[in-house]
Amino acid sequence: MPVSARSPDRDPPTEPRLGSAPLRGDEPALVARVQSGDLDAFEPLYRGHVDRVYALCLRMVGHPERARELTQDVFVRCWERIGSFRGESAFGTWLHRVAVNLVLEQQRRERRREARVEVRADLEELSGGAITSTPGHRLDLEDAIRALPPKARQVFVLHDIEGYTHEEIAALTGSAPGTMRAHLHRARKQLMEILS
Repeated sequence: MPVSARSPDRDPPTEPRLGSAPLRGDEPALVARVQSGDLDAFEPLYRGHVDRVYALCLRMVGHPERARELTQDVFVRCWERIGSFRGESAFGTWLHRVAVNLVLEQQRRERRREARVEVRADLEELSGGAITSTPGHRLDLEDAIRALPPKARQVFVLHDIEGYTHEEIAALTGSAPGTMRAHLHRARKQLMEILS
């Protein structure tokens, strides 16, 4: 199969299929018009790039509905930040970077949200159900986290609440991932002692 041939089995569907790509020569003029507030100039840019942005989002998240939502979010962000486009690269390259950054940002948010739910479930399980969702118990947990030694608190918050990996925390703090795991283990143990 030639390299340029597209395989329907391997390539993600590009559901939006909106459009005729703008002529590349017209693109800088369209961008300049959008930067000066011309909403009508945004539509040809959108139509010219929506299929590629959707395909990228779909490859990154694997779910068509989520990819459609992210595609719309990318173009909202593009509209909001098009003033920062300086033309040092092609508009499509800049838009691709906007899309990648937005998808990664959303994935980090989702991981953090999932991590908070998991931490809460783990703490409830470890405490025998003593942690409930009443305001007083939330304050107890927050007080317990504040009572941790600084390094243990930092690792616990970054990993269990914010969703960072051991490797990311190690890079942020200049420590080894194994050291981060040890700090996290100690932090969880101390939390359980404080809460019981």
